[in-house]
Amino acid sequence: MHIPDGFLTPPVIVTTYAVSAGSIAVAWNSARNQFDEQTVPKIALTAAFIFVAQMINIPISGGTSGHLLGGFLAALLLGPAAGIFVMALVLTVQMLVFQDGGLTALGANILNMGIIDAGGGYLLFLLLKSVLKKYLNRKFVLAGILFFSAWASVELGAVFCSAELGFSHFAPWKILLSLMLSVHFFVGLLEGIMTLFVYQAIRKIRPDLISLDHLT
Repeated sequence: MHIPDGFLTPPVIVTTYAVSAGSIAVAWNSARNQFDEQTVPKIALTAAFIFVAQMINIPISGGTSGHLLGGFLAALLLGPAAGIFVMALVLTVQMLVFQDGGLTALGANILNMGIIDAGGGYLLFLLLKSVLKKYLNRKFVLAGILFFSAWASVELGAVFCSAELGFSHFAPWKILLSLMLSVHFFVGLLEGIMTLFVYQAIRKIRPDLISLDHLT
């Protein structure tokens, strides 16, 4: 989902940079109290895991591929504000070190894979948890909410990516949406599986590693 240089028009570049910069500033203001001697290693571990996960391309079909995003997982483990900040940091390092995504598209990439994936996925998670709160004590309800929120966060990021490319006249909207949503449908399924796996692993093996009290 990383957009390279040369794909976006100046108005889209300016708009996505402005939205991303404003969102990161709000996230930093909200999350900066979390950055202490105990939480910094946990945040760094989450960032490192997401960095590696995003570097693995997953073949889909017809020569297309995708990669895990991890934004919702970061928000789930660290909270939405710290999750957005971590995703912005990961995407910036990827762009500077590996040229994965362009400088002019960094604002769009942070918006799609950081703010929308992390923040949007987390809001959906809270909404579903509120609607289904009577059933959270049932075995598979919370797991289903986590899986669906992770899947939907990927698809939502794909919609925003399609919109940015569409406004930049890169390709017709219908083609962009069809391609992006179909490819990331399968990526989202893997994202959901990864999210559940990490959640269960932390709950069972190292419940002290990251606080998940907000999940129940």
